[in-house]
Amino acid sequence: MLTPEPRIGNRAGYRAAACHAPHLRGGPLRTDFRSGPELLVERTVLLFGPCFFSDRASSGSGFDRPASTTGGILDVVSEQPAADSPPPSAAKLRAWRRMLADERAEATVYRELADRRHGTEREILSRLAEAEQRHAEHWRRLLGEYVGEPRRATFRMRVLAFLARGFGWIFVLALVQRAETRSNYESTADATEAMAADERVHGEVVRALAAQGRARMSGTLRAAVFGINDGLVSNFALVLGVIGGGAGTTLVILTGLSGLLAGALSMAAGEFVSVSSQRELIAAGKPDDTADGAVPLLDVDANELALVYRARGMSAAEAERRAEVVLRRPPPEQHPAGEEPDGGEVVGSGAKAAASSFAAFAIGALLPVLPFLLGLHGLLAVLVAAVLSGSALLLTGATVGVLSGAAPLPRALRQLAIGAGAAVMTFLLGLVFGVTAS
Repeated sequence: MLTPEPRIGNRAGYRAAACHAPHLRGGPLRTDFRSGPELLVERTVLLFGPCFFSDRASSGSGFDRPASTTGGILDVVSEQPAADSPPPSAAKLRAWRRMLADERAEATVYRELADRRHGTEREILSRLAEAEQRHAEHWRRLLGEYVGEPRRATFRMRVLAFLARGFGWIFVLALVQRAETRSNYESTADATEAMAADERVHGEVVRALAAQGRARMSGTLRAAVFGINDGLVSNFALVLGVIGGGAGTTLVILTGLSGLLAGALSMAAGEFVSVSSQRELIAAGKPDDTADGAVPLLDVDANELALVYRARGMSAAEAERRAEVVLRRPPPEQHPAGEEPDGGEVVGSGAKAAASSFAAFAIGALLPVLPFLLGLHGLLAVLVAAVLSGSALLLTGATVGVLSGAAPLPRALRQLAIGAGAAVMTFLLGLVFGVTAS
């Protein structure tokens, strides 16, 4: 009989099928859905027995393939060359070995990340590792007797494996997210369409996990990164400004330390006021816990309780229904505000936020002054300060890119350009005014 051929790479058609089983065991395609936090994991299972499809009857390609579901969401076992087929080319073997090494390394990354998590996240990451291992098996079967010695993964995958072992998982997840979205399986003829679809789905799963990690991350880390960046840019520009005016080492140190202290205090004060005001604003919007005593005394027919819900944004019909539900409850359960939804907004302590901002700004602002504090003078001190500040700007820019799920390199270069631009402008300003140390 003729059956539609599962696509392998970009090849499709019809071929003869011969089942190496007395009958098809199973039935229709079954799809099971499991819900995780903010994502949907779809598992597809094909319930057919083992059948072998022969291409010889239709295309004469010289390959026999058994049906399988191990290579992707719905896949076929990799092609195995028949005895009379020519061996794969050296270039193809190199490509297959590279794919095999990368898939094994990616499975290792997911396993390392899973070992650091628990619950649903651990289960999801373990499932992703299993999927990558199935992809690796696809390339191993393609290689067959040519598999050779295990090859090193690409530099990118080795870096991801290192980060997974030694650093925070949110950063690695953000990088893996970009790696999954850059998968080239769609343009690789020897990868199945199901494998390419797997990689796209994996990218969405990792994107959801990374988004949850960012949402759970306290604002302290973000404030620290931006505080360091602010200190770097402002104090580096300030130091270069007085250097451009011809100031000596003593005045440069005094100016730099003054800028450090003033900026850090300003950042801390601003953060304290901001966080405290936000906490007060949230507290002011919460329902009054003592108002529930008035509920039993309300006129049920007038149903003025509905006004509370309308004032909180409900439509008139929704407010009426909610008020009726609350009025029917026993008195201990009655509250005019009903069940307030948890917006998930977490606001830390104002004092902690202020201390974090002060320390972050001070660290960033110290770097441009550090060479002068260590006794360096003249052009050497300026060059060392520029290298330290530039490296820190690249690091903070890349960190912001990773946290936001964007490409780290463009963000790092953008941050370096901003800092360099500010420093050049103040340096030129110092040259114009000719400020000198007394």
